Amino acid sequence: MKKFWKQTLCACLWCVGAAWPAQAQQTPVLTVDGGRIEGVVDEAGVTVYRGIPYAAPPVGELRWKQPQPVEPWQGVRRCDTFGNASLQGGQQEGSFYWKEFYQDGNPAMSEDCLYLNVWTPAAGRTDAALPVMVWIHGGAFMNGFGHEIEFGGDAYARKGVVLVTINYRLGMCGFLAHPLLTAENGGRGSGNYGLFDQLAALKWVKKNIAQFGGDPDNVTLFGQSAGAGSVQALVSSPLAKGYIQRAIIQSGGGLGGIIVPRTLRQAEEEGQAMWDAAGFTTLEAMRACPPERFGEVMAAYMKTQKIPVGLPYGPCVDGQLLTATTDETAIDARQLDIPYLIGYTSDDIDPETMRRAAVDWSLLLEQQGRRPAYVYCFSRDLPGEDMPPTPGSFGDMKGAFHSSELWYVFGTLDKCWRPMTDADRELSERMVTYWTNFARTGNPNGTGVPLWQPCTAQDRHVQTLDVAPR
Repeated sequence: MKKFWKQTLCACLWCVGAAWPAQAQQTPVLTVDGGRIEGVVDEAGVTVYRGIPYAAPPVGELRWKQPQPVEPWQGVRRCDTFGNASLQGGQQEGSFYWKEFYQDGNPAMSEDCLYLNVWTPAAGRTDAALPVMVWIHGGAFMNGFGHEIEFGGDAYARKGVVLVTINYRLGMCGFLAHPLLTAENGGRGSGNYGLFDQLAALKWVKKNIAQFGGDPDNVTLFGQSAGAGSVQALVSSPLAKGYIQRAIIQSGGGLGGIIVPRTLRQAEEEGQAMWDAAGFTTLEAMRACPPERFGEVMAAYMKTQKIPVGLPYGPCVDGQLLTATTDETAIDARQLDIPYLIGYTSDDIDPETMRRAAVDWSLLLEQQGRRPAYVYCFSRDLPGEDMPPTPGSFGDMKGAFHSSELWYVFGTLDKCWRPMTDADRELSERMVTYWTNFARTGNPNGTGVPLWQPCTAQDRHVQTLDVAPR
């Protein structure tokens, strides 16, 4: 209780500070892994540190290896620019998601992509002990980045929360498994490099976040779609113990959900067939392959194999980070015993499967004597005219479509092209309050928001998040 009031007082004090004019604020120089850094003050008056390296560039001989320690730098590194996104196909101009989130164009992309960003209302205040939220972006494990237009930490800083967003390796760089890579790793599996990146970011947070005013022992990991699958994988990993105190899983988790880790053998067979078909049969040749050819290698393989629409990359049970599937881990009660908040959107990829996965998972937690989860369904039919879905789209791309909640979760409606209303802004404020309450205490409830009951066998409650509270 004493810690709670300390956090609340700190939040109030630094929310006031965040409202000061930008020119009146100083940006502290902080010392983190690698050296000293200086941030900037954004247009909302919040201090943000962009593009902080949290591991060494995974290039050359480090391609397809677990992340290595940050390379040190001299002097003060000015963190005023977001780091590279992982190599990816990007969004095609004119597609649904391009219109929704990517009209500014694709970001700079590189194998050198292990960077994170921190928004904070208390930079340099090592005694602030504010709750920390670490965001993992989605994108089918093949696209996306941590500084997309809909992501940002201003709304969280105003609530007295430190927000961290990360880039991690995707696609070929992040999730290739191969027998040669497993052998190089001493037989301890391969693949999951993107997940190891995420774990490295959590370790960086544990070690450095106090410099930004955050509490290293109060970290909420949250993510959406592939990011949600990543959260579920990490809370199922024995390696993540001690780095995550709460978790939020948005449209991609639960029990029997839409993201299922492959076996190592399956992932290795697919990876070997892919590279063999392109004529690369040694690790030396694979590592010498220009990254610009990765898309060509994968596309040719998918075409010849006639792989159905799905996720060609993703987590596998490598025996190291994941020792079993996420479902097996949950059934055996081996996932982290922490508070969970989980949900989906009403017009999601497969909303009925997602609803059942979230509810069943919460009931399983309760059966195991653990805390049941808080389950939600985001149901707002976003204002504005939706463009017709393109071939291969997720769901119908209308109403409360897959990813539609992101503007609201981050309080970034003013950056959206849609004609948002006062009711939308109220919904966003309510959701940011729920999310940050949960990060602070493990319970989304608090002053000024409707009561949210956990999902239990007696009351299989699913909180509807819409413009009219229900």
